[in-house]
Amino acid sequence: MNLKQLTYFIAVAEELHFGRAAERLDMAQPPLSRAIKQLEEELGAILFNRGRSAITMTQAGERLLERGRSILTQLEDTRLEIRRLGQGSEGRLRIGFVGSATFGILPNIIKSYRRGYPEVNLSLIPMNNAQLHRALVSRELDVAFGRPALKDPEFVTRELLEEKLILALPDAVDTGGRTVARLERLATHNLILYPEYPRPSYADFVLNACEEAGFEVPLRVWCMDLQTALSLVSVGEGVCIVPESVSSAPRKGMKFLKIEPEIARTALSLNYRYDEQGVHVQNFVRIAQKVARKVL
Repeated sequence: MNLKQLTYFIAVAEELHFGRAAERLDMAQPPLSRAIKQLEEELGAILFNRGRSAITMTQAGERLLERGRSILTQLEDTRLEIRRLGQGSEGRLRIGFVGSATFGILPNIIKSYRRGYPEVNLSLIPMNNAQLHRALVSRELDVAFGRPALKDPEFVTRELLEEKLILALPDAVDTGGRTVARLERLATHNLILYPEYPRPSYADFVLNACEEAGFEVPLRVWCMDLQTALSLVSVGEGVCIVPESVSSAPRKGMKFLKIEPEIARTALSLNYRYDEQGVHVQNFVRIAQKVARKVL
């Protein structure tokens, strides 16, 4: 039994008249009658009681009508579901991100994407750059927000925005009303760096920026992520060099100063695989770039 035969049968079963069913199917009556007869032979069951003035369904025909309607409904539902997946209206998107992205444009990107594609399930997974890289390679993620960019010949990297580096320090530190800090004045403070491993990482980016500015970091405290680093700053363990967007969320026990002269800038990048052709990723990248352009 194929779908064409099933469609023919349902038309006859609903019309209970071969002529009207043939007209509904836009075909001649004889081939329709032959198709139903062939279907009965294939199934080994009589589907219709054929009288001189009318036809009625047998018990086998009634059961086939019930099951046949269900099959066609499931087929149509499947067609619509696949179309929506193909258009990016449904499905799943796995997003990895470095912690500092949550202080910048990532929340606005998620909000804009959710507004356009409310039926897509989002998985948001915080990771450091090394973890993001491995997860994209192994296809455990669809897109990754990295800082700095994830370097791999298999990845497409879109730089979303560039930020200055600023200093987070305990609010108990007397800055004399200054709004800027100079690196040499950090020599007596622990510099909190993250992540401790794997390396190279954002920590190495900060250390390289300090070295190029002529400042050798004497006192170092290592931790695994930005949130831990900020917590250590707030309790007075040291200071931390962070992207400027981190200062957009006030935190108890902490204040922020600009660093002068400017030592470096850091870019938040959106990364995905070259061979990723899924419409979900393409839609997300398009919206992310649109949001970033508004910020710039």
